[in-house]
Amino acid sequence: MLSTGFFPTEDELAAETISHGALKSEDEHRRDICTAGRWIYERGYVASTDGNVSLRLDPRRILTSPTGISKGMMTPDDLVITDLQGTKLSGRRNPSSELAMHLLIYRRRPDVNSVCHAHPPVATGYAAAGIPLNKALLAELVLSLGCVPVARYGTPGTPELTEALEPLVQSADSILMANHGVVTAGPDLLTAFFRMETTEHFARVALVTELLGKQVLLSSGDVEKLLAARARYGAQTSSVKSAECPVTSDAEETERITLTRRELESLVEEAVQKDRARR
Repeated sequence: MLSTGFFPTEDELAAETISHGALKSEDEHRRDICTAGRWIYERGYVASTDGNVSLRLDPRRILTSPTGISKGMMTPDDLVITDLQGTKLSGRRNPSSELAMHLLIYRRRPDVNSVCHAHPPVATGYAAAGIPLNKALLAELVLSLGCVPVARYGTPGTPELTEALEPLVQSADSILMANHGVVTAGPDLLTAFFRMETTEHFARVALVTELLGKQVLLSSGDVEKLLAARARYGAQTSSVKSAECPVTSDAEETERITLTRRELESLVEEAVQKDRARR
């Protein structure tokens, strides 16, 4: 909390900021996780004791938020250190029950040093609807994330969850988790948090275009230029453009037609009668 004076002290400012980079002292990492937890909570990305945040301390140790505590109320002493198998090495609390999905990402992605999991409302709404954020609506999303796919549902805190995520973690920095939430990864904690924030922001924009009934997508040429510009903008992401992602304005549209059983039977009967009449 800020002091009662007009301006915050240097210590108070430091407690409310996170700098880029993964090479920090353990004390700095502990403070950063608590700050990220407050940001996630204050933005309404989690409720109650939901969500979890972790980072690599070194090649063998992970610093993670504990289970059963509001992410907006954590203190540095609440955090837990585990190994890459999830065995607790130190801490008075227990690690998050969803730590396994963090460990999966660390094992599959040596470029990742931090993972955030939360339930931002609009992005989680897309996850619950099974709809990926894969349309080329915003240049910023193409630059920063490419696409945000949906992982099939897996029961939280069980191997089902990691099995559902495994096919996607290698190629996506932000993943919607069906009927659950969002998980993001980055080379440092600030990047992982920003990717969570970007995912929710894009979901809100996408939802507005859905409500307005019109979406004007970027063309394939526009997307190619943005992908080529990533290095110039300092955007590094594992996501790559494929034939299906992101969906552009010149992608072929497939019209879906739905029929009731009675309508289908009527069409079949009509076709049979016409065939008989021709004989």
